[in-house]
Amino acid sequence: MTVRLAMWSGPRNISTAMMRSWENRSDTFVVDEPFYSHYLLKTGLAHPGRELILEAHDSDPDRVASGLVGPVPGGAPIFYQKHMAHHMLPDMDRSWIASVTNAFLIRDPRSMVASLHARTPNPTLQDTGLPQQRALFDRVHAETGHVPPVLDAHDVLSDPRTTLGRLCDSIGVGFDESMLAWPPGPRDSDGAWSTWWYDSVNASSCFSPPRDTEVDVPASLEPLVARCLEEYEHLHRHRL
Repeated sequence: MTVRLAMWSGPRNISTAMMRSWENRSDTFVVDEPFYSHYLLKTGLAHPGRELILEAHDSDPDRVASGLVGPVPGGAPIFYQKHMAHHMLPDMDRSWIASVTNAFLIRDPRSMVASLHARTPNPTLQDTGLPQQRALFDRVHAETGHVPPVLDAHDVLSDPRTTLGRLCDSIGVGFDESMLAWPPGPRDSDGAWSTWWYDSVNASSCFSPPRDTEVDVPASLEPLVARCLEEYEHLHRHRL
């Protein structure tokens, strides 16, 4: 049986390291942010590498969704899908989500907003992906009658073996020690945006311990952090 794991995250949230972890398994095929091209096309945002991304990746969301629930390339028994929740724009079809196993990756809002602000000055609530994560979480919960797994980035970094083991148990696959370390460097599976965004993860070979120092954000972003906390806590109470 094929396990299609859709991991819903927001930006600046160890999502690429998590993809590296799963890709290092011999039984897993991964895909990197498959709806990003459509997101750029519809929003018109001038992200780095925009034209290259639009050229290299399919921007038709229906074709992309069909691929996510269709045959897995190479016949791998696990299909790991790294998704940014904010790429799911309001008019996009979500029916395919019922055909995959959904999980959610969250991060403490203060750390996330500080990191996001460094790359995207003065981010909005929608830029964080948290409202979209919550809406998707609630949808999956309502449709399945089960609470989908939620991982907090701090827990993953503090104890990756235990946290990833709990995730594997929750979706019915065996934990693999190969998930704990991977060779540094880029991957053919990386999206065309990796040149601009993946320097840190390309230099990594494992999950680094979390930084527990107090994170400062500009005073102007404190209201955003407070709003993010409402969405974050809704998900955090269900974390593995």
